[in-house]
Amino acid sequence: MDAATNNAIIEGMAYEKERQGPPEGFPAFPRIPAGRYLDPDFLELEHQYMWRRSWLYALHTDELPEVGSYRLWDRMGSPILIVRAGDNDFRAYYNTCAHRGAPLVQNESGRRKLFVCPYHGWSYDLQGDLKAVRDPRDFVDFDKSCHKLKQIRCEAFGNWLFVNEDLDAAPLLESIAPFPEHWSTLDLDNIAHIDSATYVIDCNVKVLLDAFMETYHLASIHQMTVNRFLDHLGTYIQLFPRGNMLMVTPQRSPDWKDPGAKGMPRIETATEVQRVHNPSYHFFPNLVAPVSDSGMPFLAFWPIDSRTMRIDSHWFAPREAVGHENWDVRISNWTHILEEDTQFAPDIQKSVESGGFQGLALSYQERRIYYWHEEVDRRIGVDRIPEHLRVTPVMAPLVQA
Repeated sequence: MDAATNNAIIEGMAYEKERQGPPEGFPAFPRIPAGRYLDPDFLELEHQYMWRRSWLYALHTDELPEVGSYRLWDRMGSPILIVRAGDNDFRAYYNTCAHRGAPLVQNESGRRKLFVCPYHGWSYDLQGDLKAVRDPRDFVDFDKSCHKLKQIRCEAFGNWLFVNEDLDAAPLLESIAPFPEHWSTLDLDNIAHIDSATYVIDCNVKVLLDAFMETYHLASIHQMTVNRFLDHLGTYIQLFPRGNMLMVTPQRSPDWKDPGAKGMPRIETATEVQRVHNPSYHFFPNLVAPVSDSGMPFLAFWPIDSRTMRIDSHWFAPREAVGHENWDVRISNWTHILEEDTQFAPDIQKSVESGGFQGLALSYQERRIYYWHEEVDRRIGVDRIPEHLRVTPVMAPLVQA
C-alpha cells in the first residue's frame, strides 16, 4: 500500500464520519430478491458458475512442509489433492484415478513419493504422470502419457495457495488486484501459519457472509467488544473490479492496541492504516481478511447445502510470532467475536424461510452486499438467471478501475 493510497483511505474515513447522508446522486437500492437465498435452481447456478469458477483460498504453504506433502481439500464438492511437487512447485489435482475414478488418497494429509490407487494399483508421481499400471499386457495401444491426473489451477499469493477449477480463468494475482499492491508492505514472504479451526453453522452461506460485508451491525451485536474500539460511522469502502472490496473502519482511539497481540512481533513496513485502523479485505467470493501489523486472520465462508455452511478461521503472523505465549488469548478473543456474529444465524435462517422475508432492503452502509450480488450475476451470466431473481446493476459508477 503506497502513501497515496494510505492517505486517501484516512481522508475517506474522515469524510464518512462527517457526512450527513449518502453522496449526492447515490441511488436507492432495489430490493435483493429473497429467492437468491432460497431457490434451489438459483443456488445451483451459483455453484456451477460462481463457486466452481472462482479463485478459492485453500491453504498456506506451511501446511505442505516437504516435497511430497499433500492435503486433501474438499470445500466445493470435488475432492482435490494439493501437493508440494518440488521446492517451490505446488500443484492441485482431482483426487481421482484416471483408470476408473477411485480416490487416490483418503487421509486428509500425508507425504508420498508416489500416489498409488488402492483399487487397482495404478501409480502416479508428484507431477501427476502415470508411472505404472498393473498387468500392462492387457491394455491395447496404451499410452501412459494420455492418462495423467487431471490438474486444476493452483497459484500463490505470498505463501497462500488458491485453487480454481476453471482452467481458462485469469491468473490469480490479476483476479485479486489491487490487493497484491496493497499488501506489498506486509512482508508476505515472512508470514507463517499459526492456527486453523472450522465451525459449521445452520444457515445459508450468504446469511453470514452478508454480515462481514458491513459494520452496520456493530452497535447491536458487538456492544461490549468490537464496538468499543471501532467507529462504524467512519467506515470507508472501496469497490474494485471482479467483486473484490476493501472496508476500513477507524479505531475510536489511535492509541488502542489489541491486548491479545501484546508483545508480539510487528511488521515494521506496515502503513498507518494497517498499523492503527481495521482494513478488511474481501477476496470475491468468500474470503474475508482483516490485516494488521501483527498478523491477520482469514475467514473463508463455504456452502454445505442451502441451509448449512462452514466457516474456516485461519490465523497468520510474522514467523517470529510462532509459539508466542499470547496466542491462546488472542485466538480466544477472536473466537468470542465470531460467536457473537454467528449466534443468531440459525434463527435468521428460519426467518428467511418464512413468508415474512421478501428480500434485502439495503442502506448506503451496506452497499458491499449489493455489489457482491451484482458480481454473482456477472459470473453466472444474467441470461441464465430468471428475471425475478436478478439484481438491477447500479454500482458501476462506484467501482475503482
